[in-house]
Amino acid sequence: MVTDNDSALSKPFLYSNLTFLSVFSLCRDLMPSTLEGQITMEKTPSYFVTTEAAKRIHSMARDIKLIVVVRNPVTRAISDYTQTLSKKPEIPSFEVLAFKNRTLGLVDASWSALRIGIYALHLERWLQYFPLSQMIFVSGERLIVDPAGELAKVQDFLGLKRIVTDKHFYFNKTKGFPCLKKPEDSSAPRCLGKSKGRTHPKIEPDVIHRLQKFYKPFNMMFYQMTGQDFKWEEEENR
Repeated sequence: MVTDNDSALSKPFLYSNLTFLSVFSLCRDLMPSTLEGQITMEKTPSYFVTTEAAKRIHSMARDIKLIVVVRNPVTRAISDYTQTLSKKPEIPSFEVLAFKNRTLGLVDASWSALRIGIYALHLERWLQYFPLSQMIFVSGERLIVDPAGELAKVQDFLGLKRIVTDKHFYFNKTKGFPCLKKPEDSSAPRCLGKSKGRTHPKIEPDVIHRLQKFYKPFNMMFYQMTGQDFKWEEEENR
């Protein structure tokens, strides 16, 4: 599973091909056995933005199915910054990091918090190795307001029965996210941890507007590549 995570950073891939496959084999051996009719899943947010990941994964498991969770790249960048700020309160403001030249409005696309949101750039690399039919793109926004609906698409994509439905969720108003529950189980529902749902810092409107303009052509390209309109521009105009 490949996800767009709030705190995912594009880090250099340090392993050689041989070492990568050896490490993966070791990790796979430590995982529970997959029985007939079961699917093994693995999630690492940085795969999607790591330059060599697609090639190496293809050489290891070319029939793999890929789940990519994306959200409005402006919101994603602010959320990424919020996570970093919680660990490093001394870092410069979002506005300082987002621009090479604030006066001229020159966006610093080399900053990982912004670069991750250029989804078309990353997807182009993955499409060199995997057909679109092996990928599903999940809307982070819809995953919040309609988790069962988005997961129904994922279950269909994986060839699974639609077991997870509306009855498995309730909305946590404090966190602002849905929580997972088991109707037949009396145990407490599983909600996102302390690192999720943090209050975002207030960002100046002109900064938001400039980033919206920066991302728009990349968003349009991403919509065309995936055949999905995530309607981020509508969200920004509200």
